[in-house]
Order: sequence, then C-alpha cells, then structure tokens
Amino acid sequence: MTPSSQARALMIQGTASDVGKSLICTALCRMFANKGVRVAPFKSQNMALNSYVTQDGGEIGRAQGVQAEACRVVATTDMNPILLKPKQDMVAEIIVHGRRHADLDAKEYRETYVKEALPIAHEALLRLQNEYDLLILEGAGSPAEVNLRDRDIANMRMAHLADASVILVADIERGGVFASIIGTLELLPEDERQRIKGFIINKFRGRRDLLDDGVQWLEERTGIPVLAVLPYMNVDIEAEDSLALSALRLKRPRQGEFAIDIAVIRLPRISNFTDFDPLFDEPDAGVRYVSNARELGQPDLIIIPGTKNTVEDYLWLQQTGLDQAILCHHEKGKRVIGICGGYQMLGTHLYDPHAVEGTGGEYAGLGLLPVETVFNPTKRTVQIAGRLYQPSFLTPADQDFEAPTPTESTLTGYEIHLGVSTLDRTQAKPFVLLEDGREDGAISADGRVLGTYLHGIFHNRHLTRQLTNQIRVEKGLQPLSDEVVPESVRREEAYNMLARHVEEHLDMDKLYQILGMPTASAVINR
Repeated sequence: MTPSSQARALMIQGTASDVGKSLICTALCRMFANKGVRVAPFKSQNMALNSYVTQDGGEIGRAQGVQAEACRVVATTDMNPILLKPKQDMVAEIIVHGRRHADLDAKEYRETYVKEALPIAHEALLRLQNEYDLLILEGAGSPAEVNLRDRDIANMRMAHLADASVILVADIERGGVFASIIGTLELLPEDERQRIKGFIINKFRGRRDLLDDGVQWLEERTGIPVLAVLPYMNVDIEAEDSLALSALRLKRPRQGEFAIDIAVIRLPRISNFTDFDPLFDEPDAGVRYVSNARELGQPDLIIIPGTKNTVEDYLWLQQTGLDQAILCHHEKGKRVIGICGGYQMLGTHLYDPHAVEGTGGEYAGLGLLPVETVFNPTKRTVQIAGRLYQPSFLTPADQDFEAPTPTESTLTGYEIHLGVSTLDRTQAKPFVLLEDGREDGAISADGRVLGTYLHGIFHNRHLTRQLTNQIRVEKGLQPLSDEVVPESVRREEAYNMLARHVEEHLDMDKLYQILGMPTASAVINR
C-alpha cells in the first residue's frame, strides 16, 4: 500500500485508444484544482505526435502539458518521463525526461529498453507522490493487450506501483460499449481486475433513459458501478494523436463553403498539428487537411506543417505531386506558410550528413525561400518569445519591404527541431527577433511565403486575425474586428467548462468513496 505521506492516486484507463482518457484526466485535474487540491498528472509512457515543451526545455506528451495547465501547476518531465514519437514505420524517437535518447524500432524498444524505462518512470512517480496530494494517472491504449502485457509499463503496472484505483473508460460512439467493457475485464488477471472501481461511458448521444437497462445489466454482471455517462462534448482543448485528425472538429469543409479557404498538407508523419486549432476559430475560415494534389484545389493559404521526418515527408510531397501544386499555387500570387519541417521544405537545400532523417544525403527543396538546412543529432526544444519584424508576412504585396524593424508586439511559441537553417538575408527577411537575440524564420521578398520554427504561432490570436483579415482585404471582403479573446483566456474557459461538464454527470460521492475520502477537503487536510 502507498504510505499515508504520499499522494492518493486515481488512474484513468480505456478499453481502447481515443476513448477520451486524456480529456477526462484533464477534467479531473481542473475539477480537483478548483477544489483546492494539490493535484498533478502522470503518464509513465506516452506515444504521441504532438508534444509540449516545459519551461526548462524538456519535451513531454502534449496531453500531460495540457493537464498540468489544468492543474495550475508547472509542467515537468516527471509527468511524462518516457515519450515515444513515431518517426518511420516501426521506428520511434525515444525521449527520456524531455531529452532525445535514441531512435529505436519497436522490437528493440520492447525487448531491451522497456526494462530500463520502468525504473525511470517509477522514480518520477515517487517524486510526484511526495510533492502532491493527488495524482491523476493516464493509461495508454488498453490494459488488456495480452500480447504486450509483459512489456506494458503504462497501465496496470503503474496502477500497482502507485496503488491507484482505476476507472475504465469506454467510447459508446464506436458501438459495442458493453462488449468492450466486459471483454477488457475478462482479459485481465484477477489482481488487475480488482483495481477497477468504476466505469465511465463516454461520448454519449441521445436519450439517457434508453441506456438505463444496459447500465443496470453491466453493474449487476460486474459488481462495479457506472460512475458517469458523459454526453458528447466538443470542447476546445488540444488533441494528441492522429486518431483525432480523422474526426477533427467533426467536419471537413468543402471548397467554397467559407470565405477563406485554408489547406493544411496532411503529411504522413505530421506532428504538432495542434498548431492549427486557432484557425478553426476564425470566422468565415474553413480549414481542410489535404493528402493529394487533386484535393488541394485553389486555397487562399497553404500550410505545410511540422513533421517527424522532413526528408521522408518531402519525398512524399514529390511522389504525390503536391510539390508542383504548391509551386503553382505560389506562382498565382497565393500565400504559403511552412512550420518547422514545413519551413525546412520551403528552402533551397536539405543536408543530412549524419543520416538523422534516414539514409543521409542532400536534397533540393521547394526553393520558395533562400534557406539551407543542415540536420544534426542535437535537438532544440525551448519555449520562446520574440517580436514580429515589420514589414512582415502581413504586409500587402505592393508595400515597401525594405529595412525590417522589430514591432512592439510580443509573440510566444516553442521550438522542437533537429535542423539548423541559414537564411540568405540579401534575398529575404527574417520573421521574428527572439528575446535571446536570435532571428527566426524567413519571409520571401514578395511577402507571400513565410517559414518559421515557431510552433504555436497561430495561438497568438491577434496575429492570426491580422493574417485572415489581410486575406479578406485581398479578396475584396471587409476585415473583421481586431478584438480577439486571448489564448490564455480561451484555455481557462475550456478547462473550466470541461470540468463542469464532467462533474455534472459524475457520481462524486462514489468517486470520493473510491479515493477513500468523504470530500475533497479530506485530501487537503489529511
């Protein structure tokens, strides 16, 4: 048993991936934080396309960074000590306590490194248990993968180490919700099954009373209570993996449906696609993810996102014909933005002398920016702030583009990349003057092409509104008001709304009973 001096622990596991574990953990983090509990998130091992950079430059899963924000605490690498970032088929970059460790294939990781990873994760868990009153642990995938059980360090093994009660989450939207719950229980050994203290049925749509018979049957068959049936909620909180891309905002806008048409290239190894969430909030703007030249059409703006493998995804652009489609788009006077790996692709050359991106070699880029990139094994991960140069990407094409000077507006973002890019300043201008004295990015002489390493650039809502307004003016449309809700305010509202939604439908008395306390104050005052 966990000593009384250590934090209580509650673990959210799922019957499958993308059933809503991360959002429920986020809701619980904010709910308990609002009650004055010193609460923190933990996920021992995470596989994610989207990552989060801590204040000290560590890289963790985006979900744990978001959950730390919901807890109103500073995110640390203890909250996600092992991060796996898919890089190639069956190969992932292994991040250990926020730092790049190695690229390993699935077999090598499971047969060799998992044994090293487990004590690293356990030590991180112990530090958090000694620092906080309550930990909200998140599982990964399903705990019932029988072929992976002996190497699974993200589910029941962590529940045992934390002495955590487990709540099992199932997604009713997939169908077969009762079968998925019963099947998961049946595949667990008895000691693990005993840890499951409650169920949550998530993403429910329709009449609640039509589900009552099934809930009653489930509780009678298992002896485990259903703590909540959560109605579907489209909350504005960042997603983490590629499954979320498939149903992003529940709609795929058609060309011509919105006044502004934005096409994001859906690279096979796309990463940090949460960069583009704010674009969905812009009035009259439609965001489409496209995978081939036929789908591209005639957008007002093309965005090439970040990627876990710039070279491989650039070769894919060539194979699909999207490279030529992007060049034709630019020749017609339209705008192109590249973020991180997308920025590297916009340059003239890509050099991979250390075979960081694969087999090594030299590649000619799209040539839309006078930038050369050299890949090296040293990864840069840092939160950054800076000032936009003016004239800039927001400057009308017919305005003088000489002698850029920093504006007073501060931009924030974060860097996660291996390459070092060099700009020929005789042919293009930098994008941002950073607080540490460096310059970031490049803007073409015609002001139509922008490349930057700044992830989260569109979360600077004023800049995003300026960009869409500039496109509106160029199309003969009236600009919108410059008044926007700051990103920090939006996030706080989203966390609180999610917490209220979950608490409204959650049996709090049973939850407190599971945690072994009459109320939240029992955690604070123990």
